[in-house]
Amino acid sequence: MDLSTSTALVTGANRGFGRALAAELLSRGATVYAGARNPDHVDLPGAKPIALDITDPASVAAAAEAIGDLNLLINNAGSSTGADLPAADLDDIRLEMDTHYFGTLSVVRGFAPKIAAGGGGAILNILSGLSWVSFPELGAYSAAKSAEWSLTNALRLQLADQGIRVSALHVGYMDTDMVRSVDAEKSDPADIARIAVDGIAAGAYEILADSAARQAQAALAGGVSVLYPQLP
Repeated sequence: MDLSTSTALVTGANRGFGRALAAELLSRGATVYAGARNPDHVDLPGAKPIALDITDPASVAAAAEAIGDLNLLINNAGSSTGADLPAADLDDIRLEMDTHYFGTLSVVRGFAPKIAAGGGGAILNILSGLSWVSFPELGAYSAAKSAEWSLTNALRLQLADQGIRVSALHVGYMDTDMVRSVDAEKSDPADIARIAVDGIAAGAYEILADSAARQAQAALAGGVSVLYPQLP
């Protein structure tokens, strides 16, 4: 994919990894719409701020109406409530699913027809190593990301004949506000953004950005005993 002639929308682009993705695309010559619930918070020179709350269908529809031609969509907007499944407030658990699963689906439904009408392009969903392995203390997030991975697989099959390549980025912890309190090794978002955009340019379906993602994928083949060795 020639990014220098592309027009992209990045959701959740006002900070963190979304901002890094938008900056990387701009550096390669792309036209970039930076989606945010409050577009006034987008401070990236060269980006085109646009109001977008992915959990609000009316907001998604308005953004799709406002944006002209588009051939690249990056579903980055996310949430992390820290909700565990047995005890957390169900509203927090629903927020994770509303954001990562229904929100992503809503944006794809809103913009895929526009990408197809322009001759095709690409969609990248920002997933996680937690798409493949669940941490008990992040059960709701893990479940939502797993659902988003399944969504991604279905969409890549259904949208292929429209000329739309649907990809997924799997990555461990990045040094962003979302995981500020986590005491673990974290990648630089700018480095991961370069890997992600390289993957888009190469047409990769699955982009494993770090060792955490590669280890999680490899563990799947070992089954429950390998994924969760702490079980008796």
